[in-house]
Amino acid sequence: MTTDGRRPRTTPPDGEPLAGPPSFPEWEERLREQLEIGGLWTRDIRGPSYARLRPYGPRTTAGFPVHPHLEERLLRARRHPDPVIAHVLATCAAYAYAGAETVSMIMAWMGLEQNHCRMIGTSVDAMFVRSTAFLVQSASGRVAILCYRGTPPADGIAWMTDADVQPERMPYRFGDPRATVHAGFYRNVRATRYEVMTALKRACRGRSVRALLPGEPDVANMAELEALYVTGHSLGGAMAAMMAVMLRHERKFRDEDDVTGRFRAAYTYGQPMIGDPRFARACEADPFLARAMIRYIYDNDVVPHLPPRTAGPYRHFGREYRYEVPRLRHGVLGLARHLGHTYDVRRGDLREHTRFTGQAVTFLGGLGLAALAFAGSRVRPLGALPVVYSFEDHGPQHYIAALTPPGVQNEFGD
Repeated sequence: MTTDGRRPRTTPPDGEPLAGPPSFPEWEERLREQLEIGGLWTRDIRGPSYARLRPYGPRTTAGFPVHPHLEERLLRARRHPDPVIAHVLATCAAYAYAGAETVSMIMAWMGLEQNHCRMIGTSVDAMFVRSTAFLVQSASGRVAILCYRGTPPADGIAWMTDADVQPERMPYRFGDPRATVHAGFYRNVRATRYEVMTALKRACRGRSVRALLPGEPDVANMAELEALYVTGHSLGGAMAAMMAVMLRHERKFRDEDDVTGRFRAAYTYGQPMIGDPRFARACEADPFLARAMIRYIYDNDVVPHLPPRTAGPYRHFGREYRYEVPRLRHGVLGLARHLGHTYDVRRGDLREHTRFTGQAVTFLGGLGLAALAFAGSRVRPLGALPVVYSFEDHGPQHYIAALTPPGVQNEFGD
């Protein structure tokens, strides 16, 4: 069931009802046949109200929704990074590993009640494509968040895309005609981009990003889209960064709908590098990307160090914020827990760095050290030792914890 009590449904890619009045099972079967040919799947959800989220007690309290007036915050933010927006988008990116129902629900908890959510996905194993995008639109229509799903822990195809030892490069002439990007990341964005942009164009015209189901009335009284944010974790972060560049660089997005003009910022979490140094320099020369492309790295997360140097030169761009945990100090102070004291062994400091995270020397070296660090973290004396790379630090839950603003208990507002 969806969060508003209806059965989950798959919707036609162009948003128009199929001809005739077939029953739901017949309509769904015909639709599945259409989408299987095209290789694209979509799912549409209407987010829950606060009354459905909290059937007992008051609908709103001092801690719920997590961020009151969230839509206004997303609309009015003039400087990035914004701490509330960083937390909201980290939460969205983390829960993008689930389905549309979960993403829509968690964003309602965060403050976007009765949002409209469209999930768009496709996969081509032979091409290392695992592309899933979520569009979350506020109930009024004024704000939209484009969130890309990252690398599921058990998905070998997605991990091969993230950690490709010798990734194919693809020319992307942005500023420098010789600039190249990671072909796997580029293909993953392009695999769903047409449907993403179709939904965003609907939003720009005051319509829902959700496609209409047969017999469903069009949503009335929606405002035109004013603010678009792009986000993702891991592979999703790479896709978000690539999409951010496309929105800024490609003229077709400056048509009568001007999606580019509504783009406010991109926030990524645990993102690998997506292009070579020429591409990175061109991005840094763009005032918007230099200011509003925000990357977060949690401590020794290994993925931002990929692809390795053996794959050729790659470089980050945008603004980099690292959450650094003083492990040795925490390892000593953490002994206080044995005396009955509470101590957070993952408490650290968030700082902007102008010297960007570099590439791991080799693929096996980077991931091998990360594997040793993961094993060592399970042994108490070794867990306090400093490490170079870490698999564990890549977990999206760490990014949420590091970016939770003071006074906020958790993403559920309890």
